[in-house]
Amino acid sequence: MDITAIFFLGLIIALVGVIPPGLLNMTAAKISLKEGYKRGIAFSIGVCLIVFLQTYLAAMFARYLSNHQDVVEILQRVALVIFILITIYYLLLAKTDAKPNVEEHTKSSHSRFFQGMFLSAINVFPIPYQAYMTITIASFGWFNFEKLSIITYVTGASTGTFVMLYIYIFFFDKIKDKAFTSQKNMNYSIGAITGIVAAVTLINVLMEL
Repeated sequence: MDITAIFFLGLIIALVGVIPPGLLNMTAAKISLKEGYKRGIAFSIGVCLIVFLQTYLAAMFARYLSNHQDVVEILQRVALVIFILITIYYLLLAKTDAKPNVEEHTKSSHSRFFQGMFLSAINVFPIPYQAYMTITIASFGWFNFEKLSIITYVTGASTGTFVMLYIYIFFFDKIKDKAFTSQKNMNYSIGAITGIVAAVTLINVLMEL
């Protein structure tokens, strides 16, 4: 597949994964709101550096799994159940929590960069998410595990993450008081995305029967 298409696949998949308001994008937005967009950007760059490494590790893991199809089939079925349960939880069961307090003290741009790296490093969700998605798109023939394809995909994923963080940074001030940022709608957003992933997983499982 053309490397430009692979780049945009990585960008879109990563961007979708960061759409729901979460720790990283909300922290980037709040830093920008209280300390200026430059520090929000510094934080986002730190996040994306770790996302690059995490996505690369995920692609390596997916390449290993692609040579063990029996393991992939089991993981797909397990992932299907997990995504369905997560979807049900966020759409039907999750409760509204109080908004977390915003950090008051100011840090330097370098500190925000390393804070972005740290928070991204403890957020391990991109590894299983990207491993699963790369296996899925590879099964559709949209991706292969050659070195150039992997680097292109990983670069696209890092770019997609940065684009979504950038959107949060520059638009959060306009939407922060609207319903979009309510905990209830955050839950619905996460549930909708995991529901879509569950549907794609189900289609992939049925195609292999």
